Amino acid sequence: MAGRPAFFIWAAPMKVRNSLKSLRARHRDNQLVRRKGRVYIINKKQKRFKARQG
Repeated sequence: MAGRPAFFIWAAPMKVRNSLKSLRARHRDNQLVRRKGRVYIINKKQKRFKARQG
């Protein structure tokens, strides 16, 4: 993997959706947060459930 540092860890891409209501119900640890005028779903235990509205 040329051009990437040795400590690089692959992270799941963030989903971008119009509505986050259904994505929030996918896992019990999902949290709805507002940051910098955007709405996000974050999950500190399962990183694959990240999402952003808009």
